[in-house]
Amino acid sequence: MIITLKKSTPKAEFDRLMDYLEGCNVRLNISYGDMFTVVGLVGDTTQISERKLEANEWVEHVQRVQAPYKLANRMFHPEDTIVDVGGVKIGAGEKIAIMAGPCAVESLEGLCEIAEEVKDAGASILRGGAYKPRTSPYSFQGLGYEGVMDLVEARKRTGLPTVSELMSVDKIDELAQNVDLIQIGARNMQNFDLLKAVGRINKPVMLKRGISASIEEWIMAAEYIMASGNPNVILCERGIKTFERMTRNTMDLAVIPIIKEKTHLPIVIDPSHATGDWKLIEPVALAAIAAGADGLMIEVHNHPEEALSDGSQSLKPEKFKELIVKARKVAEAVGREI
Repeated sequence: MIITLKKSTPKAEFDRLMDYLEGCNVRLNISYGDMFTVVGLVGDTTQISERKLEANEWVEHVQRVQAPYKLANRMFHPEDTIVDVGGVKIGAGEKIAIMAGPCAVESLEGLCEIAEEVKDAGASILRGGAYKPRTSPYSFQGLGYEGVMDLVEARKRTGLPTVSELMSVDKIDELAQNVDLIQIGARNMQNFDLLKAVGRINKPVMLKRGISASIEEWIMAAEYIMASGNPNVILCERGIKTFERMTRNTMDLAVIPIIKEKTHLPIVIDPSHATGDWKLIEPVALAAIAAGADGLMIEVHNHPEEALSDGSQSLKPEKFKELIVKARKVAEAVGREI
């Protein structure tokens, strides 16, 4: 349920109404706007009378919400959320965030070399996997703790905030203490214990869409994080599995305006995992910016042919630099900056 209050509501009347609602055993989510104050009620609202609320002279409107997600719902929170990642603000018309780096951290010097190059090209956040979920158990699984510490050193040398994937609850403290943005990968989108666990920490979370997840299932996964107490969620579209075999996954660009209509959360696009082909990254990335994405996540490697993970979908630094030049022009055309 959503209650819209007039901006002129006296504080005494506002407090009286909030006391009544809190007594109904529901959670309140209050958003203060220029013209109205919006109060979202989360929980069992069946015992709350709409007519009684509408009889209050300070209540402008009462509406029951049918969507299963509440905290992520734009109706509860009309203003766009801005998530701060180590000083880089993402969402609500802020500069488009560019997350770039290798799929997997392979060595400290290699990571730092790539970090310097992507920073010079215009990246604002360094990505790198320390723990890697792989389809085959025989593939490179990442450097683990050593990779996390390499990210820490790369941040010291470049000043770039870092993002890395969390795969299990037992590694939460390790990543929360050492990276700026925790990524929940597509395979863990509905790992509800993991979602609730990252909801209990004070660290931004980037939630990737599941391999075959609907948009509503994806938003509901974000709701798990937010319901556990962490409002700093960024959604990341990385393509979904379809019958198509010419790309690694199928990029759903229409999800950008849908997410912005249904939620207040920032959305980032990962064209690397969506296409699986370095030649397709640039057009998809530019289209994502034109569609309103708040950020891009792009894999970059100095020697893709020798990469231990996903070399075929990694740009070389010079191609990444060319992409950013074009991306700035597209961003300017839609009233954004990089």
